[in-house]
Amino acid sequence: MSPLLAVSLLFKALAIPLLARIAWTDFKTQKISNPEVLLLFCLGVGSLQLISVQAGSWWDMGLSAIAGLLLFVVLFPLWALRKLGAGDVKLMAIIPFVIGGTGLAFFSILLLLFALATAAIIRFPFMLPEGAFRIYVQHLDRKGVVPFGVPISFAAICTIVLVLTNSVYAHV
Repeated sequence: MSPLLAVSLLFKALAIPLLARIAWTDFKTQKISNPEVLLLFCLGVGSLQLISVQAGSWWDMGLSAIAGLLLFVVLFPLWALRKLGAGDVKLMAIIPFVIGGTGLAFFSILLLLFALATAAIIRFPFMLPEGAFRIYVQHLDRKGVVPFGVPISFAAICTIVLVLTNSVYAHV
């Protein structure tokens, strides 16, 4: 394994605890901070640049940039209509840089599944066991808030783990 690929995989691995922190913070406060999103963006761009230099092709970087711009343009009106939070829009716009263009399809499928599960949990909290978590979810339902950063982060973490394992097994 080349040093460029190793550092690129390290950047992706460092994104996992950051995504977990974003998910937890969004769940607790319904806010995603700009410094965390910016750090995640820097890790993603750094990883993509290292992969692009090693491969000699900027295709993955270009695909990620197009996907990120497209996501931002599509989701921005939802923020303007107050259907989605600004942090969620920014997080979705940078996720293609973090996972890379090759993981976008897998990420999309996982995001759909995790978003449906989150919506079901928020919408039907009585299905959860008794306790503080159920009460908190009922509170979110009453407020009409869904912490969408949680399914985004979980889908991204699972995609990064898949990309990391594929890369490690391909270069062993």
